[in-house]
Amino acid sequence: MEAKHSRLIVVVIAAAAAVIPMMLPVRLGAAIASVSVGRQAAAQASLPLVYVLSTGGTIAGRGASTTAGSDYERGAVRGEELVQRVPEIAQYARIKVEQIANVYGNDLTLANWLTLVQRINLIFAEDSSAAGIVVTHGTNTLEETAFFLNLTVKHRRPVVVVGAQRPGTAISADGPANLLGAVRVAIAKDAVGKGVLAVMNDEINTARDVAKTNTYRPGTFQTPELGFLRYVDQDRVTFYRQPTRRHTADAEFDVSGATELPAVEILYSYVQPSVVPFHALVGAGVQGIVFAGSGPAGISAAERTAIESLDAMPAASRPIIVRASRTGNGRVTDAGPEYRSMKTVTADTLSPHKARILLMLALMKTRDLTEIRRMFQEY
Repeated sequence: MEAKHSRLIVVVIAAAAAVIPMMLPVRLGAAIASVSVGRQAAAQASLPLVYVLSTGGTIAGRGASTTAGSDYERGAVRGEELVQRVPEIAQYARIKVEQIANVYGNDLTLANWLTLVQRINLIFAEDSSAAGIVVTHGTNTLEETAFFLNLTVKHRRPVVVVGAQRPGTAISADGPANLLGAVRVAIAKDAVGKGVLAVMNDEINTARDVAKTNTYRPGTFQTPELGFLRYVDQDRVTFYRQPTRRHTADAEFDVSGATELPAVEILYSYVQPSVVPFHALVGAGVQGIVFAGSGPAGISAAERTAIESLDAMPAASRPIIVRASRTGNGRVTDAGPEYRSMKTVTADTLSPHKARILLMLALMKTRDLTEIRRMFQEY
C-alpha cells in the first residue's frame, strides 16, 4: 500500500514538473503584454489634444467615384470616421471630434460661421489642454471660412482648416494625408500665433492670402504672389515666414453674441456692365457692396456715376462701397483722380470675397469711412 502511494506521489510531482514550466511563459507573456498596454496608454495620454470640428465637403465624401470631379455624395462621412480612416494620427495627438455641419462647402451659411467660431472660442476658453483645432471643410469656400476665423478667433493657439480635392473613395484620395498634416500643424509650437492656417498638399498657407486656384488638382491652394508659409514634411513642420497683418487674438472684432452679420454683396465689373443690379441692391437695403473691378479695381463710368449718386442718401442708410480686383494678385489703391474723389474703400490685396468678410465685420463696429479704411490697411 505504501509502495502504491509512493508511486502516485512520484507521478503527481512529475506531472506538475512538466506543467509548471509550460505555464510560466504564458503568465510571463501576459504580464509583459499588460505592462506594454499600460505603457501605450500612458504614452497616448501624454500626447497633445486636438479638437477636430467637421463641417462636411469633399473630404467627407463617399460614393462610387474613382476620380476627381465624378459624382459622389458630399458630406456623407462624419468626423469620427474621417479620423478613424487615418490611424497614424494616434502617433501624434489625442483627438476629440465634434460635428458642426455636414454640407457641401457652397451650402455653408453665415450662421454656420458664427456657430463654428463661437464653439472654437469656447473650446479654447474652457479647455487649456487643447493644443489646437482642426476644421475639416469643403474646398470651394475654404478660404472664406478660414479668413472669417482669422478675424474672429480670439486665441493664439493654432486653428487649421483642411479639405480634399478627391473623396475618400477616389483613387489616390488626398483627404487622409491632408488631415494628418493638419493635425501635425495644429500641435506644432511654431504654429502658435500665426493666425488661422490652411493646410493641404503638405503646404501651409495663411488664411488671409490663400486662394483656391484650380478646380480639381490636389495642389489647388496657393498664395500666388506672396508664397505659402512652407511645408509639412516627414521629419517636422517648418515655417519660413509669418503673417504681418492683424489677426485672431490681435483683431478687434467680437462676434461672441452675434446671431447674424451685416448684409454685404459683391458685384462683378466687365465691359459695358449694367447698373441695374447695383440699384437693386441699394434698394434692398444692403449695408455694403464690393466691386470686383478689372485690373487695379477699375470700374466703368456708368458704375462710378451710380456710386456717386449715393451721396444724396442719408449717411446712416448709404451702403459702404469697397473696390477690389478680380485679377487675384496685386494691391488696389486710390490712384487716379476719378477714384480719389469717390467715397469708397480700397481692398488692398484682399480678393472680393475676402473684402466682403472684412467689410461685414467692420460694419458691426462702425460706419465711419475713415475707420473702415484703417481696418482694410491693418487686416
